[in-house]
Amino acid sequence: MDWRKIGSVKLKELPVIRERGVCCGLPDVDSGWAESTSELLKALADPTRLTMLAALCKAQGPVCICDFTAALDLSQPTISHHMARLKDAGLVEWEKRGIWVFYRLSDRVDGATKRLLGELTEGS
Repeated sequence: MDWRKIGSVKLKELPVIRERGVCCGLPDVDSGWAESTSELLKALADPTRLTMLAALCKAQGPVCICDFTAALDLSQPTISHHMARLKDAGLVEWEKRGIWVFYRLSDRVDGATKRLLGELTEGS
């Protein structure tokens, strides 16, 4: 064994049995999946947006933006901001009818996301 002196203290150097980070290795995880899932969860990580999504999941048809504004007691710009986040995440689609905009869940939401939304909104 090698001994080393630091100041007045003698230290015994121990052999390295394993190196940090090389014990077992992690299973492969698709970085694209992690990125898209992270964006989805960020979009859902707000009580107002979850409420809006739950309402859209339960609605029989598209919901007017004015109904969100009235029901949630929030200003139109605030509701529009939240809807923009949901649109950017690919969760909702919209159509304009006269002066009003109507929202619905996107037809392009994949199966895993639909199941997640179903689980999240089940108790709402």
